[in-house]
Amino acid sequence: MSTLAVVEEVLRETAVPMSVREIVERAGARLPSKSKTPDTVVARDLSMDIKKKGESSLFTRTSPGRYTLRALAPHAQLAPTQTAATATEAGEALSAIASAGTAGPRSVPASTTPITPPMASRRPAVPSPSSQNAAVNAATREGGGYVS
Repeated sequence: MSTLAVVEEVLRETAVPMSVREIVERAGARLPSKSKTPDTVVARDLSMDIKKKGESSLFTRTSPGRYTLRALAPHAQLAPTQTAATATEAGEALSAIASAGTAGPRSVPASTTPITPPMASRRPAVPSPSSQNAAVNAATREGGGYVS
């Protein structure tokens, strides 16, 4: 029996979203993996199944680290009117907050600390040893001798 089949059985038995740790504790010896960290195996398999299959996966993530069967998820399908109503309420709440007397686009006072450029731009321009060597090599090739 595969890891996901065992996880499916456990989630059907409980019928509530569970954390990976809870799934592993409930599954116990039924899990086919003999890994020292069965939590990571279950979490990986669930994540990969959801990622690969998308909406056709048997599983869904209800919150970080918590999973349930897609058929048992209470919010699996929202009616379009519910979605529109929720969006309208959210818009009204945002406009109420905006009209509550904010101090404009910049509500945080400006910093009085001057902005300093990065260290590299404050260093004096000093020729690197490689550019000095290039000048010496060019002068000796032209027969000019050593230039300092």
